[in-house]
Amino acid sequence: MIPQHVRYLVIGAGIHGLSTAWHLATELQARGEGSGDDVLVIDKADIGAGASGVACGVIRNNYFQPAMRELMAHSVGVWESDPEAFSYHDVGYIQLAPESMHADVVQIHAEQRAIGYESVLVEGERACRDYMLEMFSDWQAPGISVLLHEKRGGYANNHASLRGLAAKVRGCGVRIATGVTVTGARLTGGAVTAVDTDQGTIAFDKLVVAVGPWVRDTWAMLELPSAITVTMPDGSKIHNHPMWTYWALQEGTLNMDPNEFMDNRGTFPPVIHVDSDAPLHDDIDGSLITDQIWGIYYKPDFHFGGVQGGASPQRVPRPADQVAVDPYGTESPEFIVGDDFVRMWTSALAACHKRFEQKRSLYRDEPSGGIGAFTPDSFPIFDVFRKNAYVIADANHGYKMIGVGALVARELLGESQALLEPFRFTRYETGELHPVSNSPFPWS
Repeated sequence: MIPQHVRYLVIGAGIHGLSTAWHLATELQARGEGSGDDVLVIDKADIGAGASGVACGVIRNNYFQPAMRELMAHSVGVWESDPEAFSYHDVGYIQLAPESMHADVVQIHAEQRAIGYESVLVEGERACRDYMLEMFSDWQAPGISVLLHEKRGGYANNHASLRGLAAKVRGCGVRIATGVTVTGARLTGGAVTAVDTDQGTIAFDKLVVAVGPWVRDTWAMLELPSAITVTMPDGSKIHNHPMWTYWALQEGTLNMDPNEFMDNRGTFPPVIHVDSDAPLHDDIDGSLITDQIWGIYYKPDFHFGGVQGGASPQRVPRPADQVAVDPYGTESPEFIVGDDFVRMWTSALAACHKRFEQKRSLYRDEPSGGIGAFTPDSFPIFDVFRKNAYVIADANHGYKMIGVGALVARELLGESQALLEPFRFTRYETGELHPVSNSPFPWS
């Protein structure tokens, strides 16, 4: 039986919900203000059944936006705090980019240095090529003039990391109740006082919403607006902007031994992210795929059983209010990447490494990617609504930001966190939006 009342109710047993519960219980105990019994986590399915459970697991600090970069530096520290429990592999991260992104990458490096985040900047086509050839003897990516090698970061195995995080949550005495579906919210005097579920009503003092792509539905339960006015940095306004936009994530796996993608030393390489404006041709028939800027990321990964990665997402071609009730159901069209992605991604891998030429037949044809719920500016919202409902809307930046839970826990206990200030909902009214880079990815 689920309790009828709890001090803190967390909806969602993914990376943010579990991290918040763990840190909240830890803080309560350390301050002598309570225990894990004061916190309840509920999820309509199971631990990691949504976005966190299908995340590719990349952990990076590679953001053009200073606020995102500082927030991620904090989260990388949390991943590093217990790599075994979190199944975290600190192999680093390399971004390679064309001349059109040169200034952006130089700025990222300068600001990483300013916050003490170690990275190496390489400029010029020849220097970049030499750097990569020293790492991979078969490197051949075209159109690269700048490179940023982050020495920290890497990737984690999604389900293994969530199991480790759930163990920490339970170790603090927090209950995780799965198979509990929220069906409505009760508002009294401007605050949300309880939620109705298929197993009864749960009242609480404070609510944490950490539901990933289902945020639109919980947002509606809280009677928050489905469209808003967004003030642009130049003072102009966009009226009736949809609060949530859905993008289909494009990810997949080459079904090959991960040991076949080692560096020249025989060790696992950093996660590789390539953006290029060189024309990309089909690896099989030579036809043109695109003459516009393209981007991919990839890594060897034993959890996925091959070389796993992805490319830029695609906007879901239908209104947000018609998105499937279960966006992670295997029959959802947003959960299955198309032939266009397979052709592009495998051809791009071949353009980067000779070892991947003519390997399209190894692509594993299975559901992949899922969908992400993006905010009006494609960056997270961390804020309190209805007086006592803390909403974590990660805009698909979620899995890597394991440290957000620690910051949210302190805010729940009355300590405002500077790292979260740039992500308040009021930025859409004031025009204090995050800067936009030249990357082809909407989250950069």
